[in-house]
Amino acid sequence: MDLKQLQQRGEFEWLLPATGRMRVPGVIFASRELVAAMDEKVREQIANVAGLPGIVSAAYAMPDAHWGYGFPIGGVAAFDADDGGVVSAGGVGFDISCGVRTLHTGLKLADVERDKRRLADALFARIPAGVGSTGTIHLGAAEMNAMLKGGARWAVAAGYGSDADLAHIEEHGCVAGADPAAVSDQAKKRQRDEMGTLGSGNHYLEVQVVSEIFDAAAAAAYGLAAGDVVVSIHCGSRGLGHQIGTDYLREMVVAAPAAGISLPDRELACAPLKSSLGKRYLGAMRAGINCALANRQILTHLARGAFAAVFPGVKLPLLYDVSHNTCKEESHRVDGNKRRLFVHRKGATRAFGPGHVELPPEYAKVGQPVLIGGSMGTASWILAGSAGTEERAFGSACHGAGRAMSRHEAMRRWQGRALVDELAARGILIRSPSLRGVAEEAPLAYKDVGAVVDSSDRAGLAGKVARLTPLVCIKG
Repeated sequence: MDLKQLQQRGEFEWLLPATGRMRVPGVIFASRELVAAMDEKVREQIANVAGLPGIVSAAYAMPDAHWGYGFPIGGVAAFDADDGGVVSAGGVGFDISCGVRTLHTGLKLADVERDKRRLADALFARIPAGVGSTGTIHLGAAEMNAMLKGGARWAVAAGYGSDADLAHIEEHGCVAGADPAAVSDQAKKRQRDEMGTLGSGNHYLEVQVVSEIFDAAAAAAYGLAAGDVVVSIHCGSRGLGHQIGTDYLREMVVAAPAAGISLPDRELACAPLKSSLGKRYLGAMRAGINCALANRQILTHLARGAFAAVFPGVKLPLLYDVSHNTCKEESHRVDGNKRRLFVHRKGATRAFGPGHVELPPEYAKVGQPVLIGGSMGTASWILAGSAGTEERAFGSACHGAGRAMSRHEAMRRWQGRALVDELAARGILIRSPSLRGVAEEAPLAYKDVGAVVDSSDRAGLAGKVARLTPLVCIKG
């Protein structure tokens, strides 16, 4: 990206001044090196988002930002329904409520190393993964609607976990306002056999060890210590979320002119928040969030079964679950006044700071756990929402490493079998149904997640708590 078009406001904050159709400025949180490495398309997309009706404060980009559909991935924007604001399906993305949940195991590195191969095989046998993967759960029409309304609460009631899990899930496991009737029959059909599956792409279930602690107080609040083994699950709403995005983007593009909306890019298709279309999309999108929360809950149940088969008595309590492809209705202070806003986070994680009313009591003093997935074979991170992050970026932070090259280019450069062998030599066991998928997710196809996390930390979005090093990765 051409830095001459930006104004540096701090070591890790860059301003894109409002020009042309932009209603507000753009703001990028990243180091000079990360900004310079960003595609020029990211700047263009930030400017386009900044021109949408009813946008508040600024169009933000996180340190892992890269080109996406409509919004840049790593994009954050908030809209006021009472000020002509819109909801954009392109601002949520196709993998609605893709997110990360992290589980404690109570095990130490030495415990797992003795049986690591057996654990990898047990997890791979129980966790359906890959393109078109299906599970053992088949949802009829009534159960599908109940799942879309109930989210992880539905899953717990069906026997896939306990009420204790719900206390550590964003929105306590269920987003209000979901409308299964706003979800197409095709979307429901695609999801009918996909509950409890990882899917493909960058989704994974990973066994990790806490390799370094950076914030002792936050780590203690989260129950983490060096040498602890944890499990992280990264996935979303599978085919249902993709179909919801497809359905509503098509409808929003057609309806935009009649709503008086001139789109700078068809991929930014949107609808007024107060319109019938906007309300239907919100109902469908919230159903997609609940689908993802239920999916991760079922995967948690399957992971617990695999661990119990290798380490009898291990329980895997939930540390936290948070999404990074959503639009949430939240209260934020803008220019000294509290306003109810619809915050789009696409490839950006909610990161509420200390004292926020929505945090579990045990995390209130240190801030929300912010779960950051690394690329395959590299570190993941646990951060804590920083004080002041709500004023800086509506309580948002990065979500991962961010791609540095296309999947096609990654496949041209690397072979899956060679990557599996190379990682095994480093003590990281990969289990995947697709060597092609492994090649697409080569570690060097992504940005340096450490640099991304450093920028989030030093920009005041979320502070570093712990680094997690992979041991076993079940890869879609």
